[in-house]
Amino acid sequence: MFQSIVEAVFHYATKCPDKLCLADDKGRVTYKEYADKICRMASAFSDDGFVAGDMVVIEASQTIDYLAIELALQSLGAIFVPVENRCAAEKIQGFVDRTKAKAVIVSKSDYDYQNCIVYTYESFNAKADACDPMIMDKMPSENDISEILFSTGTTGKEKGIVLRHGNNVALAENVRHGVEMEEDNVEMIPSPLNHSHGLRRYYANMYNGSTVVLLGSVMDIMRFFRNIDEYGVNSMNLVPSALTVVLKLSKDKLGEYKDRIRYIQLGSAPLREDDQNKICELLPNTRLYNFYGSTESGCTCIYNFNRKDTKNHCIGKPTYSTTLITVDDDRKPFVSSAEKTGLIATAGGMNMVGYWEDEEETAKVLIDGIVYSNDIGYVDEDGEVILLGRVGDVINVAGNKVSPDEIENCAKLMAEIADCGCVPVADAAKGNVPKLFVEMAKGSEFDSKAIRAFLASRLEPYKVPQYIVEIEKIPRSYNGKLLRKELKLL
Repeated sequence: MFQSIVEAVFHYATKCPDKLCLADDKGRVTYKEYADKICRMASAFSDDGFVAGDMVVIEASQTIDYLAIELALQSLGAIFVPVENRCAAEKIQGFVDRTKAKAVIVSKSDYDYQNCIVYTYESFNAKADACDPMIMDKMPSENDISEILFSTGTTGKEKGIVLRHGNNVALAENVRHGVEMEEDNVEMIPSPLNHSHGLRRYYANMYNGSTVVLLGSVMDIMRFFRNIDEYGVNSMNLVPSALTVVLKLSKDKLGEYKDRIRYIQLGSAPLREDDQNKICELLPNTRLYNFYGSTESGCTCIYNFNRKDTKNHCIGKPTYSTTLITVDDDRKPFVSSAEKTGLIATAGGMNMVGYWEDEEETAKVLIDGIVYSNDIGYVDEDGEVILLGRVGDVINVAGNKVSPDEIENCAKLMAEIADCGCVPVADAAKGNVPKLFVEMAKGSEFDSKAIRAFLASRLEPYKVPQYIVEIEKIPRSYNGKLLRKELKLL
């Protein structure tokens, strides 16, 4: 229907101008007010000589202004390059240099940025005081580049995922169809908006003409619940670590909204089994979605785990724009099964253009529009996808494929274990065996025999870890994703 997210916003600004579009911790805007803000900002960029193809590096924030700046740039055909909030100035300069960005927009300018125009949010807002309505007469096409999302890997050089406006539309369609989004949707998004996870939930709601409520931090639990009451929030998006915080700080209070919350989207990292059980108990009628995907492909599978017939390791069915393929090690497609697993690949309009100025890395994962992953799985008899893990993570014990997630989820049921991570280690007789690292709960003593006995009572013998080791802290990323590579080095 629309060729870009900004086109959708301007459509709804005419169709339903007084409908609430966005709210943040400081204010709110209707669709008409949001479109006017975008127009003023686009006019300011145009006055300063910005044209199609120019890149702007922006320090992210959970604000209306940040998202308006994004769409203002994209409306001109310029390219949005977000970086994390409070990103080190030297690192921001690195992104400016890599993209040859024309400008940088930061919260405060206390660093001498080179080879670009420097704005702060405050200084740019002061410039955006007039709107030239002619500026918005030409919307970007679906084939124009919209953004570059740099991965936030802890080691090595970040990859820049290049996306077109058409990719963002397909990504939005995958989300809104996947969650069965209704027209009166009001979704709260506390997830950082430089990452694909939060951005794409925002895109889906804008494409749908719905309302988004931004939240600076789930640590502000009073504002979390005040937003639900004040704005009539009926859906939300949480990374698993944020759900853990909400459940810990609010205890059972979320259950008071069981007849209001239609769905919660969860993803980007595995969900703790105790959190999963708790949220299902508190919200028995809420659709609780775990989605599978990547920055390169977005939400390609989605699964409502709040149902009676849940399946272990299931990531659901392919989303609206997605064709899912299982391939062998030579990337040849085949019909997979529990007995014959393969690598997961996806085709569809949501797939990235490639990695910024990196043809070699692009060729490793993207061929003829198909993105190839390192994830092992299969499609079951119901057409649902079962994900076993990543190449190198799935443990082949004498021919038996073992998912490390299953061992970890089982171990976390033991009250004495605060967190854990499982990796394969070489074994002369069996090829590989599981090795479990555990972080003990405060006040609990490490007892490998007790842990092994606990696991042996719940797992098949070949899945019980050969080695169990205590470490002080399990390494995880900002959103709670287990960093197995670090464990493998221990």
